[in-house]
Amino acid sequence: MSSVEIIGLPQSTYLRAVRIACEEKGVPYEIRPARPHSPEILAVHPLGKMPGFRHGDFELCESSAIARYLDAAFAGPRLFPADARAGAVAEKWVSMVNTHMDRTLVRQYLFAYVFPQTPDKSPDRRAIDAVADEMRAQLALLDGAVAETGYLAGDGYSFADMNLMPILAYLKQPPESAEAIAALPHLSAYAERNAARPSFLATEPPPTPRG
Repeated sequence: MSSVEIIGLPQSTYLRAVRIACEEKGVPYEIRPARPHSPEILAVHPLGKMPGFRHGDFELCESSAIARYLDAAFAGPRLFPADARAGAVAEKWVSMVNTHMDRTLVRQYLFAYVFPQTPDKSPDRRAIDAVADEMRAQLALLDGAVAETGYLAGDGYSFADMNLMPILAYLKQPPESAEAIAALPHLSAYAERNAARPSFLATEPPPTPRG
């Protein structure tokens, strides 16, 4: 079969989730670096979002859809549980993280550190403080979600976990979120254990460009 191309910047949490999925499935891939809304991204995602995906003449966008395709098109460990209930729970957590938590944890909280809208480019304390309580509440929710089995869905590693781990990796850097995770025993153990997986180590992104 023709090779897989993942299009976008490796610093993207969504792109890293797709890379982790490929690593877990044993699917060879190439990264085609491209910025959001660039012609390369717009060619595969009409809204200019990362990642884009190409497998031969087949093009796709949206990380969850890409993971579903990888699961169906390639052999290897399942990315979504086969059990109906566990599979639905995995879908639930992918959706909750992507449509709700990403906005709080990444777009509002992390971006206030990485892409601050302050005159001197220092962390935007007003934005950080405004979202800190919601950030902690969402992390506590995740702590409860992984408390029983150590995974978000069922009793094994799934795309729900692959989708969350790149976000947690970034959240372990700023002080407020790092302290919040450290205070949550189930989530901190979950993050440490899954950060040691070969697929996660193999997809470590370079530093985020500030320009």
